[in-house]
Amino acid sequence: MIKTLEWTDEGVVMIDQRKLPGEEVYPVFRTYEEVAGAIEDMVVRGAPAIGVAAAMGIALGVKDSSAAKDSDLDLEFETICERMSQTRPTAVNLFWAIERMRSVYSRSRREAMDIQAVKARLTQEALRIHDEDVDSNRRMGRYGATLLPDEGAVLTHCNAGALATAGFGTALGVIRAAVESGKRLAVFADETRPFLQGARLTAWELAKENVPVTLITDGMAGHFLKAGDVDCVIVGADRIAANGDVANKIGTYMVALAAHENNVPFYVAAPLSTVDFSLNSGEEIPIEMRSESEVTHFHGHRVAPEGVNVINLAFDVTPHRYVSAIITDAGIAREPYDTSLRALEEGTRRR
Repeated sequence: MIKTLEWTDEGVVMIDQRKLPGEEVYPVFRTYEEVAGAIEDMVVRGAPAIGVAAAMGIALGVKDSSAAKDSDLDLEFETICERMSQTRPTAVNLFWAIERMRSVYSRSRREAMDIQAVKARLTQEALRIHDEDVDSNRRMGRYGATLLPDEGAVLTHCNAGALATAGFGTALGVIRAAVESGKRLAVFADETRPFLQGARLTAWELAKENVPVTLITDGMAGHFLKAGDVDCVIVGADRIAANGDVANKIGTYMVALAAHENNVPFYVAAPLSTVDFSLNSGEEIPIEMRSESEVTHFHGHRVAPEGVNVINLAFDVTPHRYVSAIITDAGIAREPYDTSLRALEEGTRRR
């Protein structure tokens, strides 16, 4: 399994996803500020992976702290958490992980643990978040595999594989689990402009595992859905509102519309931690705006005229009415999502 990120004595090791598929390199990020920069610069991306990276970054920052007094450590901890919270606004797993680390820190302080013990506990929590994410993805894969055909073609947009998580993947994890169970599936992967996560990452992952994959441009998805060449669509998510509205990589909404028009099931795979129950609908989800240069340049070369106006939204929101099912690590939710997602969350709490 691809190791997206790993905790080591030297720092947090991550595969640099900006360099794939040409180079497979694993730089070490030795400070929390370097980890935050890696999240912002998309060395690591994908909502679950961002959450794990943030947790590790917080643990690393506290581990390296020279604070001798609890009050000094309190101030440093808040500074570290605030820095992490500023990296990517849309992926709710980032804020979920930060709050989880805050909770552990607060509990440790209430228990009057010494500074070294607090550092150790935060490191353990970051590692636990990492391992839980892999387990979560495998459960999601088992649930979701039941929805995929025994034989046929699946279309996916962006990258929701091992590279977007601590391992195994969400949407691609479902495809992996289905293939492991003996289903004969091929994948259409949208290239996913402008960062080309589908072309560079999804195609790379699937080819590495000998899963048949055909790369298509974003504008081709509607054609293949209309032609009857696609049996279902499955994508990941960066944030899901309580009503089932889904924020995912820009272009997902158009795929969902085309799937709906052609009666092709449209599935979303994401852990329950991606559901933001504080938001009533997708209209409340903050949408990240990224650098114009991602659109105007390719590998450092300008491909658009100087001075042209550019809008580079990183995500769009697909209304829940176009979503056939949401596959989570606690089970499969269907309409009405405001009750089915909540029921899955409550069931998880009782366990």
